[in-house]
Amino acid sequence: MSKSQFLIGAAASASGKTTLTLGLLRAFARRGRRVRPFKCGPDYIDPQFHALAAGAESINLDPFMASQRHLQQLYARYGAGYDLCIVEGAMGLFDGYDRDRGSAAEVAKRLRLPVVLAVDARAAAFSAAPLLYGFARFDPSVEIVGVIFNRVGSPAHYAQLKAAAEAAGIEPLGYLPRNERFQAPSRHLGLSLETLQTFDPVIDAAADAAERTIDLDRLEAKTRRPFPAEPPHDRLPDRKLRIAAARDEAFDFTYRANLDRLAETGELIFFSPLHDTALPQADLVYLPGGYPEFHLERLQANAAMRRAIADYVERDGRMLAECGGMMYLCREIRDEAGRPYTMCGVLPLTATMEGMRLHLGLREVVFEGMRLRGHEFHYSRIEGDYPSAAQQFSARGEAVATPVYRYRRLLAGYTHLYWAEEDPLKLFER
Repeated sequence: MSKSQFLIGAAASASGKTTLTLGLLRAFARRGRRVRPFKCGPDYIDPQFHALAAGAESINLDPFMASQRHLQQLYARYGAGYDLCIVEGAMGLFDGYDRDRGSAAEVAKRLRLPVVLAVDARAAAFSAAPLLYGFARFDPSVEIVGVIFNRVGSPAHYAQLKAAAEAAGIEPLGYLPRNERFQAPSRHLGLSLETLQTFDPVIDAAADAAERTIDLDRLEAKTRRPFPAEPPHDRLPDRKLRIAAARDEAFDFTYRANLDRLAETGELIFFSPLHDTALPQADLVYLPGGYPEFHLERLQANAAMRRAIADYVERDGRMLAECGGMMYLCREIRDEAGRPYTMCGVLPLTATMEGMRLHLGLREVVFEGMRLRGHEFHYSRIEGDYPSAAQQFSARGEAVATPVYRYRRLLAGYTHLYWAEEDPLKLFER
């Protein structure tokens, strides 16, 4: 079976990949196509925009966290049944954690996806030709099938860019005009339903433009390729467990593949630390990351849920908490102004948003005999003295100071772990 499938790569970061991706997702969805979006790398923000634009959940593809076989399984499993698969790259096409390792180009090569290059043309005309010439020939195993220009000033400007693409031997497929409306919200706004709905008109505007100035028929035809069959999947045994995962405005940073892996062990249910007052009966509780800092008053006010979480841990309940979920388990969270808000008190620590500074990076941790990978992305920091239960390493194998906390049968830390090809229950076997 063949279908249109391609990766949108860029010459550099901030080239307009997300705007172009969202416009194309919505434009093809308007045509009645079932479109499955994917996102390269450990990103929780862009996939939420993708889902809004396409009406289908976006799946992360990360070659650092996933093996070759697992990457192929993810793409084949979640892309089956859809008419188009559109993968948004990360950063520049060849930018990885070590040269091009972990880059969007690596994803394209592993999955044999054709690449459509997005180029920011606001300060370029025919000089785009040598840029395109270099990208087209730098790595022959990366198939660049066309270019779409972004932030184009006028049809006359595009005529010069089109000539540049043709001179470089890359087919021009159209452009998006320069438009101040094509602005994604800040990546630290708290992606509530209200924020997402506010952004919906921006997606519509990008789709309107794509329908006028991008050759969608040619794009779809040129990127049609045989769709791969899913490699064999090693399922976990159904242990008849009940897994409760937090999901609401404060805690929504999850990988679909992680949740599906948990569901293999039994029944997966969801609860809200914001809205519910009782913790569901569960054999494992998962507190993912998110934006608890935007909901501190409500989290503090829900004392019944805070007590239920603490009681569950004290009764030796199995719990996995990541980033925002870990912050929620601290004694308190202080906001940017230093105001304290009482949290669950499971960990004798304080999380603070004062002096916000971004901490990020790919991580690997060896714990309880398991080697897990993930990523760290947070603006807060932890105050207090509590020993780390494991050493973490960067993608280049360098030791990092990010702790992993262990208390009873709780495992918590800033790192968002990826376990979709592992048995996460082994973390609690001791």
